[in-house]
Amino acid sequence: MKKALVTGGAGFIGYHLIVKLLDQGYQVHALDNFKRGVEDSFLLELKQKKNFELINIDLLNEKATMELDKDYDVIFHFAALLGVQNVINNPYNVLALNNKMLTNIISLGKIQKSLKRMVFTSTSEVYAGTLRYHGLNFPTAEDTTLTVNKLEEPRTSYMLSKIYGEALCIHSGLPYTIVRPHNIYGPRMGLSHVIPELLFKVHNMNKDEELEVFSVDHQRTFCYIDDAINLILYSSESVKGRNKILNVGVESPEVKIGELAKIIIKTVGKNVNIKAIQPTPGSPVRRCPSIKNIEEITQYSPNISLEDGIRKTYSWYKDNVFDSDGISAK
Repeated sequence: MKKALVTGGAGFIGYHLIVKLLDQGYQVHALDNFKRGVEDSFLLELKQKKNFELINIDLLNEKATMELDKDYDVIFHFAALLGVQNVINNPYNVLALNNKMLTNIISLGKIQKSLKRMVFTSTSEVYAGTLRYHGLNFPTAEDTTLTVNKLEEPRTSYMLSKIYGEALCIHSGLPYTIVRPHNIYGPRMGLSHVIPELLFKVHNMNKDEELEVFSVDHQRTFCYIDDAINLILYSSESVKGRNKILNVGVESPEVKIGELAKIIIKTVGKNVNIKAIQPTPGSPVRRCPSIKNIEEITQYSPNISLEDGIRKTYSWYKDNVFDSDGISAK
């Protein structure tokens, strides 16, 4: 039986990956300190499975990290200090603590008996500086030259922590796969992201109210969580995915945030109007990844449409958060 370690296991991507790993017959250890992730009914249900163990641990504690098992086949490192307010209010901590967590995980990786892969989750934010100063080709390929935004800008801290993290993985000597997620969405992702945030607002609005939408002309592609998990897992298992940097997301359709809001309004079934608000500071005007490399490596192409994905997401939130006492990730 293959054995996996997942850090940030109570979080959005971590949780969905764990479900997939268990379905694939893995033994899974999940780590979380629950500063952002939540121990909801879905996580409690996982705890009943015999091949799953949830470990409450602070990855900043090197001693505790190094006492974990030494027979993992794959390590998925999703834990990080992130979120707009964290980045703006604590840029030093974002830089220092994300670096510390990763170096501890790399140290753990180096004492594994037969580690096949370490998967590090980077971010699409690594392309933001290049877009800002030089422009990007779209869809954007992984070999795009990266440019860092001004160091004094707090938002740069998260981008820089991930670029540095990529370099640490590359030079660690461990077999790695680096993934750069692009606008992944779906059930159980919390409410501080554009799709669940707009779903929540529209769900609670009265007819003929105005929905305030920021950055209406900014363009994005959105990838449903099931497609993203398949891309991440299959790339970690593929020999061709070893020592590669790979975008995770979809290339099409590109939609403006204003168009996204219209799809959400139609999905919820409310008669509300959109009120355009100024762009969010630091938000890239356009984001669209090339995924030809990860499709070739995994032999998998995302197949869940934006409309279907939003419908699935709304159904989950309506049943488990909006119309119930269920808790949501921060």
